Amino acid sequence: MPDKKIKHYTDTLHYDLELTAKYTKTLGMQICEKFHSDVPLDCIVALDTISCNSGICQRDLAKLILKDRANTGRLLDLLEKTGYIERYNDTKNNRLVRKMEVTEEGKKFLQKITDEFIPIQANIDTIITPDEEKLVRDILKKLREGIENLIEKQI
Repeated sequence: MPDKKIKHYTDTLHYDLELTAKYTKTLGMQICEKFHSDVPLDCIVALDTISCNSGICQRDLAKLILKDRANTGRLLDLLEKTGYIERYNDTKNNRLVRKMEVTEEGKKFLQKITDEFIPIQANIDTIITPDEEKLVRDILKKLREGIENLIEKQI
């Protein structure tokens, strides 16, 4: 019979995932600070996601960037105020929704941030190989799908 030793929080996969996520977010914030970006990391993530999903609505954006709709709304207000996005009304399933597009100014800003991030990404690419990255992503996907089956409320 296997030993059923209780794992303490700091010995769990959850802890390792949370700690890694915290480090990666801290790195992203440091990159923003280093390049004197007055736009917070969460706004840059939202802007990048909008650029890849033209015409996305706030609800769908919130799901993709893992934020609630209220926080997403605040990010969008800031992006609109800086002139990086434009929001407009449209219909979806016969309902009025607000959609958004990245402006030319937003595209230029996003390109500047992307260009500054490339050397940093090159350093990250030396930490794990592309094959290792694929393996980690595959394992995380398997874990997510397994956990989704265990919980009643989906994220």
